[in-house]
Amino acid sequence: MPAPIPKNETKRLEVLWQYDVLDTAPEEVFDDLTDLAASICEAPFAMISLVDQDRQWFKSKTGVTFGETSRDISFCAHAILRKNLFVVPDTWKDVRFKRNPMVTNGQKIRFYAGAPLITPDGYGLGALCVLDNKPRQLRPVQKRALRILARHVISQLELRLCARQLTAARADEKKLRAQLAKALAENARHFISQLELRICDRRLAAARADEKKLRAQLAKALDENARLRRELKSIKN
Repeated sequence: MPAPIPKNETKRLEVLWQYDVLDTAPEEVFDDLTDLAASICEAPFAMISLVDQDRQWFKSKTGVTFGETSRDISFCAHAILRKNLFVVPDTWKDVRFKRNPMVTNGQKIRFYAGAPLITPDGYGLGALCVLDNKPRQLRPVQKRALRILARHVISQLELRLCARQLTAARADEKKLRAQLAKALAENARHFISQLELRICDRRLAAARADEKKLRAQLAKALDENARLRRELKSIKN
């Protein structure tokens, strides 16, 4: 039976995609956590599963070769609906899974235990899970370890997200600094232009005043010249 779709599915998928981890290459830090989960829980299979819109994809895996499955046969799609461990002691006795292809074929899974990967905001992204070919239970110390390891998976995803956001913020800061420098340069050029315009205005006003003064002096000189001509003419007569 496929798991019900979470009520917050749209936002949950947005948060999952923000981590930008789907379809990325294997990373040692996640592989170490998966190996540790398998070892502590004494399980032949372990996975870090992320439940996408139509599939579950494995960021890390131990004991299996395939990298994803359809969401409708995903055990982890059930785990993301919970806040605590999701355990299926015997899949043959569970109506939700006894006809699951992973139970009837392939790995022939009989036991599943998954610690949901819950973000700080409460969204279930997937699960750190262990599986076995025989029905069984986890001991309390194994359950506790699985929950702790799941929190470490989320911590690593958060570190990746923060590092990417920091890189983007630094790029934005660099861009903003360049824009600020350009704006300051433009403002400086504008200030110089305004200053030069004011100087030109003052020089033009002074030139006009000088022209007016010179015109007055010229008119006075012309009047004086005319007076002298008249006086000279009267002397000749």
